[in-house]
Amino acid sequence: MKKIKIAQIGITHEHAPGKYATLKNMPETYELVGVYNDMDTYSTPAYIPPSLLNAYKDANWMSLDEILNYPDLDAVAVEVPNNELVPIAMRCMERGLAMHMDKPAGEDLALYKQLLDGCQAKKLPFQMGYMFRGNPAFQFCIKAIREKLIGDVVEILTDMNHNYGGEPYQEYIGKFPGGIMYNLGCHLIDFIVAAMGRPESAASFMKSAPGCASNIFNNCTAVLEYPTAHVILRSCSKVASCTPGRSMIIAGTKGTIQFSPLERFDNVPLEVSLMLKEARNGYPAGSHTLRFPMDSDRYRPQLKELAEVIRGERKQTYSYEHDYIVHETTLAACGLHNL
Repeated sequence: MKKIKIAQIGITHEHAPGKYATLKNMPETYELVGVYNDMDTYSTPAYIPPSLLNAYKDANWMSLDEILNYPDLDAVAVEVPNNELVPIAMRCMERGLAMHMDKPAGEDLALYKQLLDGCQAKKLPFQMGYMFRGNPAFQFCIKAIREKLIGDVVEILTDMNHNYGGEPYQEYIGKFPGGIMYNLGCHLIDFIVAAMGRPESAASFMKSAPGCASNIFNNCTAVLEYPTAHVILRSCSKVASCTPGRSMIIAGTKGTIQFSPLERFDNVPLEVSLMLKEARNGYPAGSHTLRFPMDSDRYRPQLKELAEVIRGERKQTYSYEHDYIVHETTLAACGLHNL
């Protein structure tokens, strides 16, 4: 099977080292031709760990122009800082390149729509880097909500809390008017829109965590309203429980689904609790513990799908329209847009 020639544009996105490692670990699928180092050229907020370059010791460095003009290049992974993603992706779209673009999709919704419309017109595979798309527990929840396994959803409460990064991370988040909801809430909003559709409205509550400057919105809550349900999203970078404490509770008229942590990579299955008032969809009434084996690499399922889409073996799971609604909702959840 022909390998897909791919290049990584940028190393300064928070997920960039992970994407690079995944692409390197998929030699049967991808030929990683090179990487563009944007350390000296990025100009918008970025979170740069001191050891970042250690992840790229074996990288084949290329200029941006070399990548964009590389012969027979099939795809790119766009991994520049959040607010530079869309402008770079526009250049890739204009050259007809399939792409994986990290999140979130910038503060200019109109420019993002222009990118999506261009990809759709050119029939280019376009994949957003929302990290729960390859998570089997999230996929189960999407299916359960759509098929009304727990009846009609009444409420969803979920969070992206953590305590990593120290003070440099708080300073980084303080540079975004949408704060941590912009940077991390989008992962959950991608799931919510896939399961519930476009919300009717969004309310944003932007706070600073204790001990932080008032312009650092690192303790945020958003409420998404649906006709008969509401979704409460939380994200704070000063919660002691860190990422293993991230949680999901989905309450319905016929049952509930809940799990915490939201992901794990220690070869232990992810456990999801399901409670049903009555037998439904093949499950008996009562409490159930569902176990989902996790891939040791959170990015591999997505990048595997991208390869299959490029080869014409399958269609994109998420539509251009879905991606637009997710970002529209994300900006509304940050108080930067009205639905």
